[in-house]
Amino acid sequence: MRAPCSYDYAIIRVVPRVEREEFINVGVIVSCPALEYLAARIELDEGRLRALAPDIDLDLVRENLASIPAICAGSGPIGRLTPRERFHWLVAPRSTMIQTSSVHTGRTDEPSRVLEQLLQKMVRR
Repeated sequence: MRAPCSYDYAIIRVVPRVEREEFINVGVIVSCPALEYLAARIELDEGRLRALAPDIDLDLVRENLASIPAICAGSGPIGRLTPRERFHWLVAPRSTMIQTSSVHTGRTDEPSRVLEQLLQKMVRR
């Protein structure tokens, strides 16, 4: 059994109208540098999003959300950064439709389990 390591996480949100500050949680990013772990999972509830923003461009939202796990996996120009730099790039504050929560910290010996637990608690209904 591995000793617990520090990890950071942020919740991924869709904010259809930034000026209203309404959002739904759609995913999670987890970074555990000691275990060289960086991953994100997206679970978009399109019905909930449509209820909040009936005229939203779901194709655009899906496309933008899909880039987050891809960047975590090392794709594209941002993927050339170290995993820790990618995490910080992904969680940097933005005033756009796709945002993240502030970064939170914990300790675990299994970051993939933490990712699943956070999805269950913070994203799924």
